[in-house]
Amino acid sequence: MNFIAVFIGGGLGSITRYGVSRLLSHYHSAFPLATLISNVLSSIILACLVFFFLKKMPDNKAFILFAMTGFCGGFSTFSTFSLETFELIKSGNLGLAVINVLISVGICVLLIYAVYKMS
Repeated sequence: MNFIAVFIGGGLGSITRYGVSRLLSHYHSAFPLATLISNVLSSIILACLVFFFLKKMPDNKAFILFAMTGFCGGFSTFSTFSLETFELIKSGNLGLAVINVLISVGICVLLIYAVYKMS
């Protein structure tokens, strides 16, 4: 049952990630905005689940696996973030690569901290 929860959550997270990319497909820039938005939203969702849901229902393992491991794992995209950052460096956009790393990591960590402080 746990594998099914992760499988379904991961599929829904991946579809959501694809939807974000499609919504932003008209935005053409060297900066990987769709990946940033997906990672930021996934970080917010994960933080809310950790700091709000786990307090109320810490024993609901299937939902935790579905939402946190599956959905957030499928929705966030560290591998794409890494590849896009590498591609920026390779194409001579070192400044954008550094900005991408600082913004992506900084915003996601700050958002998790903000949700933690609100809990």
